[in-house]
Amino acid sequence: MRRRAALAALLLCLALLAGCGSGGNSSGTQAPADAKPRVIVETAASGFDAARVYREALPGVVTIRSIFAGGAAEGSGFVLNTEGNIVTNAHVVTDESSGRRVPAREVFVEFPDRNVVPAEIVGFDPFADVALLKVRPDSLKLHPLQLGSDSDIIVGEPVAAIGSPFGEQSSLSVGVVSAANRSVKSLTEFQIEGAIQTDASINPGNSGGPLLDGGARVLGINQQIETNSGANDGVGFAVPISAIKRSIAQLEADGSAEYAYIGVSSQALYPQLAEKLGLDTTFGGLLATVVPGGPAEKAGLEGGNEKLDFQAGEYRTGGDVILQVDGHDVVQPDDLARFVAAKRPGEKVTLTVLHEGRKEQVEVTLGKRPDTVSPG
Repeated sequence: MRRRAALAALLLCLALLAGCGSGGNSSGTQAPADAKPRVIVETAASGFDAARVYREALPGVVTIRSIFAGGAAEGSGFVLNTEGNIVTNAHVVTDESSGRRVPAREVFVEFPDRNVVPAEIVGFDPFADVALLKVRPDSLKLHPLQLGSDSDIIVGEPVAAIGSPFGEQSSLSVGVVSAANRSVKSLTEFQIEGAIQTDASINPGNSGGPLLDGGARVLGINQQIETNSGANDGVGFAVPISAIKRSIAQLEADGSAEYAYIGVSSQALYPQLAEKLGLDTTFGGLLATVVPGGPAEKAGLEGGNEKLDFQAGEYRTGGDVILQVDGHDVVQPDDLARFVAAKRPGEKVTLTVLHEGRKEQVEVTLGKRPDTVSPG
């Protein structure tokens, strides 16, 4: 199962206790106050200077401590600018145990130089699992991290993750980009598109910390792991920096984020499935369902009404097939959702649709994405 990588209340307590002095016959050890942070290197990537990346990025990586009505949590984050803005995951500073997602009562940010200051939650975006915090920059030496680009990520590219797994602050793990353009669960019923998969070790407490390229630029923020054990099994995921930039721009403006919505669920066609269905295409998004009253239904699009078991897969057939969005082919399973997510509510898109064997152009006015219905 996939598990978001924030650290829960018990580990926060342990982290707090580790900073206290101890007397008697303690089996633990304490570093002097001016000691350099311990570097934990868990894997190595040939030709990748992990020590340099760590040295350049560490001053801008922080630990986030959140206090809720029923407990506490700990995660990671990074400095966005010298004005005091901090980026982390929304699930690090919010809680939905009451049935409604609410912000933490108090948030504290700890810097590598041992300064711990309160932070304000400017806003959070549950669709991208991004939160924007602000601290007062007075008397702080802030070290913003440079933002990179995920548009040209290469599978096999070395990356580094810095954060506080299991309360072990300033920890470094390195690995490679295992895959790009993954879809992972957000804090809503919609997926986060374009996520980066990595084998760099990501564990509880890493949430919100940066995934960095060889130039110490942020490619994404570490968000969740695929695990059967509860800890890292070598499959971690990061929210891509393109989604983070889009989210931050909206959070800075008004404290919330809006996304476009088309109101369908679809399945990707492939050549053998298309041949089985007698469709004159080898690609496209086969519409399984169309949400009643949604933008797609208003534009006349139709979902499937039959079921087909084929090549170990189950498909809902008989509906329209979306071939293109504004001239862009819908080939991969997440292409339709990704193209729609790049738009804004109220924008119009032109779809090339295969309807009852004929290609048609359909204009759809996109709506505002809700968080309580199946994605489209």
